[in-house]
Amino acid sequence: MTYTPLTRMAFGYATSQILHTAVRLGIPEALEAGPLPQEKLAVETSCDQAGLGRLLRALTVLGVIGQTPAGYALTDLGRPLCPGHPGSLHAALLMLGDPAMWRAWGSLTDAVRSGGSAFEHAHGHPLFDHLAGDPGLSTLFNTAMGAGTGEVAGDFVRAYDVRAARTVVDIGGGNGTLLAAVLAAAPDAHGVLLDSAEGAARAAPTLRRAAPPERWTITPGDFFDTVPEGDLILLKGILHDWDDRRCVTILRNCRRSIAPDGRLLVLEPVVAPGAGPGAAAAVMSDIAMLVLTGGQERTAAEYRALLAASGFALSAITEPLGATPTRILAAIPC
Repeated sequence: MTYTPLTRMAFGYATSQILHTAVRLGIPEALEAGPLPQEKLAVETSCDQAGLGRLLRALTVLGVIGQTPAGYALTDLGRPLCPGHPGSLHAALLMLGDPAMWRAWGSLTDAVRSGGSAFEHAHGHPLFDHLAGDPGLSTLFNTAMGAGTGEVAGDFVRAYDVRAARTVVDIGGGNGTLLAAVLAAAPDAHGVLLDSAEGAARAAPTLRRAAPPERWTITPGDFFDTVPEGDLILLKGILHDWDDRRCVTILRNCRRSIAPDGRLLVLEPVVAPGAGPGAAAAVMSDIAMLVLTGGQERTAAEYRALLAASGFALSAITEPLGATPTRILAAIPC
C-alpha cells in the first residue's frame, strides 16, 4: 500500500488509538520530569518491554516523543498529553478512546443513513443519559470540556468587555472555568453558574480561586426548564449539542430571564460558506456532534434565524478566539 495523504487519513483511527494508549499507560507523566531509557519506562508503566518499544517507535514517528542520549523524552508537541499542562489533551484522549465513544464513532454510517446521533444508534440511548450512569466517563467528559473552555476563557474576556455586567449567568458552566475568568475581569459582577449537579460538582474550587463566595452562586438545574435572571447570559458549547427545536427552547428561556438592557453571548464554532481549509475545525466539530449528541455546528445565517425565532437579534460575531474555531455571537433582546 502506497503511503499517501489519503492513506494517512484512512489510518487516522490508528493514530488516535496510539495516543490514547500512551496516555492510558501513563507514558507522558513518566517522561514529564525528564528522559527515561526504555527499560526503566517499561518498569514504571508496567509494560512488556518489546510491545512498549514498538509503541515508543510509533510515538517517535508521530513527533510526540523523541530519543536523546538519556532515553526517550517528551517533545513540545507531546507535552499537552500530560494532565497538568495548559490546554491539556489528557482527559480528551482518555474520553475519545473510551469504549463507549469508540463504539459510537463506529456507528457514523447509521447516523448518516437514518438520522439521529451515532451514539444513540450504538448504545440505544443519548450520550448525556449514558454519562449519568457512567461516573468515570462523566468525569473524563467534564474534565475535557473544562480544558477546552480554558483554551478560550482568557481570549474571551480580552475580546469582549464584561466590566459593566451586573449579574453574569453561565448556562451549562461545568467546572466554572469561563465564569471564573469573567468574575476576575468584572470585579463588580455577581456570577451564577447553572448546570446539572454532576456537571457543576467541581465548580466551587474554580470559582473560589477567582472571587470570594459572596460573589457567585452555583444553581443546579436544567436549562430546558428555566434559566436564572441576569444581564449577561453566556452559552458556551451548549447550542451545538442540540437540534433547532431544543435550541429554541433554551434560547426562549434565556429571553424570559435576560434584563431589558442585557446581552446574550453564544460561544460556538461558526461554519463558513464552502468547505475550504479555514472551515476544517468547525466542520470536523460538526461531525463530532453528529456522532455524539445529534446536534450540529451552524452557519452565521442559521444562528441568526435561531436567535430571531427566540426573541433575540444577532448584533455581532467576533473572529475566532485564539487558535480555536470558537467565536462570540453577541445578541440583544428584541
